[in-house]
Amino acid sequence: MSVWLLLGSAAALLIAGTIWLAMSLRVRRRKRALIERIQSVSLAHLQDVIVSDGNDGWFHLDFVLLTRRGIVVLDLRDVAGMIFGGEQMTEWTVMNKQRRFTFPNPLNTLYDRLAVVRSIAGEDVPVEGRVVFSDRGQFPKGQPPSVTLLALLAETISQDAESDSQDLIEGRLQPAWERIQSAATLSPLRRL
Repeated sequence: MSVWLLLGSAAALLIAGTIWLAMSLRVRRRKRALIERIQSVSLAHLQDVIVSDGNDGWFHLDFVLLTRRGIVVLDLRDVAGMIFGGEQMTEWTVMNKQRRFTFPNPLNTLYDRLAVVRSIAGEDVPVEGRVVFSDRGQFPKGQPPSVTLLALLAETISQDAESDSQDLIEGRLQPAWERIQSAATLSPLRRL
């Protein structure tokens, strides 16, 4: 009887291990695909870095991209459900099948991050930011400014790219990008 119990336990552990491994691989593949989608819109990127705010504090940056139109700071959010929010709202609401919850307006911290990156890059360098929500979220009442879905990121970043982008990259962006790289260190808050 104990042999059957031992075999049953071993089989249960094997099944549980296989399920765990499959789920881990799926999550890893999803993260890799997400990173590849973000990288595809940039010439170079930094991921999960921190930069000093100049006042003994630090800001975590999910992604900083060097693009043909300038430097782009991305704040990535993975929220499932219908998202209701606006630029002037203190909190945004998410409703999905399981629950309803609120979270602080992500644009406020994005604006702080942009100010820090602009101070490093220099005044003559175009720096913009986006809060990027995963494709699991949707904005039924419209997206606030500086907010996009991951599926629309490439379209959002590539629109209005300057025609003299090579001159912009070599003249202003490359030195600014090098300053940002020098100021950034890997974040202990690594999210991806």
